Amino acid sequence: MAKGVLGMILAGGEGSRLRPLTKNRSKPAVPFGGSYRLIDFALNNFLNADLLQIYVLTQFKSQSLNHHLKQGWNITGLSGRFIDTIPAQMRMGKRWYDGTADAIYQNIRFIELADPAQVAIFGSDHIYKMDIRQMLDFHSAKDAALTVSALKMPISEASAFGVIEVDEDGRMIGFEEKQLTPSVCRAILNMRLFLWVTIYLRLTS
Repeated sequence: MAKGVLGMILAGGEGSRLRPLTKNRSKPAVPFGGSYRLIDFALNNFLNADLLQIYVLTQFKSQSLNHHLKQGWNITGLSGRFIDTIPAQMRMGKRWYDGTADAIYQNIRFIELADPAQVAIFGSDHIYKMDIRQMLDFHSAKDAALTVSALKMPISEASAFGVIEVDEDGRMIGFEEKQLTPSVCRAILNMRLFLWVTIYLRLTS
């Protein structure tokens, strides 16, 4: 692959809080608005940004999701573009993914083989519209190793989410995962949208 942007979509969520909708499917495969699925929002954002070199990392009850991707997102035949699913394969021992960061770590070989300039890592169960190109431009302008997209939320709602702390320049200086009483004064909800250069991944692997 020519150096560019590689997409990694985290689609391994079990979605236990959405039962019975997730009784026979993973969270990203939950229907939305008829024939659509939750993962379509992330994929559509990539499509609109003309970023179609994407790995979808799956784990729980993935057959329904695989079928949807095959039927609705089959781009076979387009040179240099792909949407490929990667199931959990216990690459780091006999264990499944231990969270989102571990899902990327266990599949870091695919990033190394692709050798992209940047890696865009997105969740697959958020309902939103986003211009990923704006995030790429911001990331490049700041010459950042890692860029995290987040939303400001009132502190009263922060305990349900991962919360990041930033300084006056917007630099991330702290993180707390679903604390009952977050220590930061103003909660910023972590949507789990990440963008970083591959050298950062290699240094921390």
